[in-house]
Amino acid sequence: MAIIRHAGIEDAAKVARLAHMLWPEVEENVLSDEFNKSVVNPREAVFTAVVDNEIIAFTHCTLRTDYVEGTESSPVGYLEAVFVLPEYRRCGVARQLVHYSEKWALSKGCTEFASDCEFTNKDSYDFHLRLGFKEANRIICFTKQLGETAR
Repeated sequence: MAIIRHAGIEDAAKVARLAHMLWPEVEENVLSDEFNKSVVNPREAVFTAVVDNEIIAFTHCTLRTDYVEGTESSPVGYLEAVFVLPEYRRCGVARQLVHYSEKWALSKGCTEFASDCEFTNKDSYDFHLRLGFKEANRIICFTKQLGETAR
């Protein structure tokens, strides 16, 4: 059984190592810098799951005041990331972490909680549905270079 705790500055580097497994295209030192800021920011929360004194999973949530697709209030608690080491998946750890993230958002005055996943990430989509999320919309995002670089 994992122990869930609110991450502190002492956990940031360990969380960054796990986040690097989630986002291998982002350098670990960049993630470490980001999580060093996140764990002390009152508008963000990082929760960790610990087994035998090792962090085996985390969630990162924020308070969003900009428009969040499918919501009607502000701020909205937003699940930015959830990651569980493969050997601890399908044991309820992610569910516990999301529950703590939701309680944190509620304590910050949120009445809604939101998240997203990549269009092609069926595992994440199914995970969100199992936790009670409802699909709000499907979008495809576009970008375009402007000015000199557009040639």
